[in-house]
Amino acid sequence: MVKKAWAVWNGGLKDGIGAISTETGVLKDAPYGFKARFEDGPGTNPEELIGAAHAGCFSMALAAMLGEAGFIPDRIETHAAVTLEKIANGFAITAVHLNVTATIPKISAQQFDEIAAQAKAGCPVSKVLNAKILMTAKLNGP
Repeated sequence: MVKKAWAVWNGGLKDGIGAISTETGVLKDAPYGFKARFEDGPGTNPEELIGAAHAGCFSMALAAMLGEAGFIPDRIETHAAVTLEKIANGFAITAVHLNVTATIPKISAQQFDEIAAQAKAGCPVSKVLNAKILMTAKLNGP
């Protein structure tokens, strides 16, 4: 399975503007830029998109693992806080804090804690920082 997204960037880092799109069309030319990423400007940024992806992935993984254990959640709400920090060679995402609140009939706190820990470790987005990064690059002429 391959899912696709793309970004177009025009201009320099601080004065430029970009647009992000996905093959499903859910994001179509969504604006992003320096101000949305490092200040309080309009548009989106890579870190909040990673946070949304992680929250969604974790919630689905938790629902799946709960179902395998015989529990059907009424509601799972997950918030992800992505920390971007300046390090020696630039910037790095150093942490993601998942904050989940769930309503699940007939489950004990211990069962919930165990299954939530498994979902945190098993969610594909949780594993992404351990993934090999591949790239194909092409330079077009003026």
